[in-house]
Amino acid sequence: MTNTIYVDGETLTIEDVVAVARYGAKAALAPEAKTKIQASRAIVDKAVSEKTPIYGLNTGFGKFESVAIDESDLNELQLRLILSDCAGVGNPFPTEVVRAIMLLRINTLAKGYSGVRLSTVEALVDMLNARVHPIVPEKGSVGSSGDLCPIAHMVMPLIGDGEAEYQGEVLPGAEAMARAGLKPVKLVAKEGLALINGTCAMTGVAALAVHDAENVVKTADIIAALTVEALTGIPTAYDARLHAARPHKGQMDVAANLRKLLAGSKLTTRPGEKRVQDAYTLRCIPQIHGGSRLALDYVRGVVATEINSCTDNPLIFAETGDILSCGNFHGQPVAIAMDTLGIAMSEMANVSERRIERMLNPALSNGLPAFLVRNGGLNCGYMIPQYCAAALVSENKILAHPASVDSIPTSANQEDHVSFGTIAARKARQIIDHVFHVLSIEYMCAAQGVDLREDGPSHLSTSGRLSYGYLRSQVGYMENDYAFYKDMEKSFQLICNGGLVDMYEAKEGPLQ
Repeated sequence: MTNTIYVDGETLTIEDVVAVARYGAKAALAPEAKTKIQASRAIVDKAVSEKTPIYGLNTGFGKFESVAIDESDLNELQLRLILSDCAGVGNPFPTEVVRAIMLLRINTLAKGYSGVRLSTVEALVDMLNARVHPIVPEKGSVGSSGDLCPIAHMVMPLIGDGEAEYQGEVLPGAEAMARAGLKPVKLVAKEGLALINGTCAMTGVAALAVHDAENVVKTADIIAALTVEALTGIPTAYDARLHAARPHKGQMDVAANLRKLLAGSKLTTRPGEKRVQDAYTLRCIPQIHGGSRLALDYVRGVVATEINSCTDNPLIFAETGDILSCGNFHGQPVAIAMDTLGIAMSEMANVSERRIERMLNPALSNGLPAFLVRNGGLNCGYMIPQYCAAALVSENKILAHPASVDSIPTSANQEDHVSFGTIAARKARQIIDHVFHVLSIEYMCAAQGVDLREDGPSHLSTSGRLSYGYLRSQVGYMENDYAFYKDMEKSFQLICNGGLVDMYEAKEGPLQ
């Protein structure tokens, strides 16, 4: 992907973030953004010359906000802020998250409320496009005042310090910049604070998580439909009239998807043909998947707003010359949204694992052999992959405990309520990874269940044949026990980056 995303502080989308972060699209400042950046910087320069007391410009930070800083030390103040905030621990964020953080920092600066020099923003754009990726530890942010710690690590190579990955090698930040043909920036008044004060780390993780969650909900519908066929389910429960009687959009969308996915199936049954109605994990797929979709719609709205917000402090209003202190750096909106996303996605794995159990348990599977294997006893069949799914679901239940309900005051109680939004975002991302693994196991079990039905593959719906064939192109029928993990990874790779959804929609049109 070689397209360029023009950054103006107002119109960035989650899809733009994914294009730059995950697929390597370049970023460029829109002309109107350059004008806004220069106008706000002029106000800062005026305030410096007039020696107006302004937080973070000529005062200390946090509890030191009442300490005046001598004019000769203003640039040093910004440098020391970056250095002191580099206190992260843990594994580095993946490259795609670092790129998302960089892009979102550029976008918030492009709004023209932060008072940085245009040359500083352009240097960050050049660093992103040259693929100089700072090493950013993923732990250490309390989410207020924004993500000071991780973003400070992101800034370090920009000022010729810290570490960065360049062309597959981790280097000192100054060396990485030099190899890319870039010069470090010397910070001036307000710039250090403007570069690190905000929610870009939690929001960068959140934007990628929302994109992946939207893949989850469509993937889950496709795989669940194949499970319905494997279990000779009753699609009457997806009748449009039923869902119009309880018209939640998510529920109606899932029911519509299931009707499309199951159309023409010869494996599904009618009420009373084998049983009157299915268990909840089949009958209530629209209500369960749909509930998570409703939550996802809310989360997307929050993240879409946040990526085009200015989360700096103080803010500069060039049209009036006002410089106002605020709390826009507080991550609570994102924190609550990410906790919500984690809960919603946990349920997608929860119900998927229960569908796996129904296929494996001969008391529940409507005629399938125990653990989906013919020669049971000598073979364990899919017994242990279900253990793996159960383990992931249980871990998700722990991860789904909300981070946003906690707060530990910092900075001598000046910052006396914090959001822990970055923890919430990281947890949601981990939960989504687990969901894909659980769905990948359900996918394998559903295809095996179809194979164990008489003429099963030929009796599938048109959509079922597509999803079944897509898996079978990589993962074969299991006759006897073998080491599952390689095929589990193949199944995971078929779905985690949207491959199954893309294949299906290319052939059958979009799902809801």
